[in-house]
Amino acid sequence: MTTTTQKLTFEEYLTYANGSDIRYELVDGELVPMSLGTGKHGSITEFLHEQFRDQIKQRGLPWTCKQMTVGVRSYRGRSWDTSRIPDVTVLPLVQWEAMADLEAIINFNEPPPLLVVEVVSPSTKTNDYRSKRAEYGLLEIPEYWIADPIAQKITVCILDHELYDSTEFQGDDRRRIVSPTFPDLALTAAQVLAGRL
Repeated sequence: MTTTTQKLTFEEYLTYANGSDIRYELVDGELVPMSLGTGKHGSITEFLHEQFRDQIKQRGLPWTCKQMTVGVRSYRGRSWDTSRIPDVTVLPLVQWEAMADLEAIINFNEPPPLLVVEVVSPSTKTNDYRSKRAEYGLLEIPEYWIADPIAQKITVCILDHELYDSTEFQGDDRRRIVSPTFPDLALTAAQVLAGRL
């Protein structure tokens, strides 16, 4: 569901305010409200955010991890008038610090995030598996996770020439999730989907 009938440019989106606390993604020039999601959605998002932050700290990496606070401008249709807000975004700390006095959006001419995660809900399933996957691939985001509590699986997509190769980890799978960004991460799909160790 969109809230505007006229299309906005990316620049108009950056200054858009309607007096509410609703967050919006911009999709091909149209505002799309972001729902709060279920408690399970929130648990998965928070759990991954904490796990990635722990890995960054343990390894002393010059990165940061943000939960639903960084936009990623992407190409869709015939324009750059799309901005996604991943559930979890891992990016270099210097890139985050450069946004201190700017809108927290990674533009198409900037280095992409290192890893993004989308947690599937019934209303976002098609976008998470198809649209965002294509957009994130074109932006050359090296690693994209799709955490799907509905299908009880985690899909880890690794970039290879602007397209993602994916590996699925089922909720009852005892294998640990393999992440090139966080090779020491020791999580199973069941742990991620439960939102706890």
